[in-house]
Amino acid sequence: MNRLHPRIRLLWVARAVVFALIAGGATGAAVLFAPISIPTLAPVAVGGVVLVVGIIYALARYRAWGYEVRDDSLYLQRGVLTKVNTVVPFVRVQHVDSTRRPIERLVGLASTIVYTAGSRGADVAIPGLTPDGAEDLQDRLKRLAIRAEGDDAV
Repeated sequence: MNRLHPRIRLLWVARAVVFALIAGGATGAAVLFAPISIPTLAPVAVGGVVLVVGIIYALARYRAWGYEVRDDSLYLQRGVLTKVNTVVPFVRVQHVDSTRRPIERLVGLASTIVYTAGSRGADVAIPGLTPDGAEDLQDRLKRLAIRAEGDDAV
């Protein structure tokens, strides 16, 4: 099972920090404007709890994420509270993208997105790859999809 690059933890922890700041700020606004008395340490407490829970969740999310390119499909395993195992048969692959959002570029990461035929939400993304790794995975998945379906697959 392939793991994501460890730097993805930085992005997920940073997201938890931002969310904790927002939660603390919203609690601070409630302290200032609420018609009832709220302890002045409430914003710090709320922000701290949200931060700790967010960091634990980010680290658990990293440990739970994995993917594997099999002979006939792409297998993904993820989820902290709800475990999700996804199998994407190569005959269902329509196209594959490699993306680098601004925050990913900041830490030197990229994502590969696999678009499939099927219902709403049928595409899957693999975050936390190096740029070269994302492009290599994109090329590999494209070749396997073409081999599975013929030259018109991707």
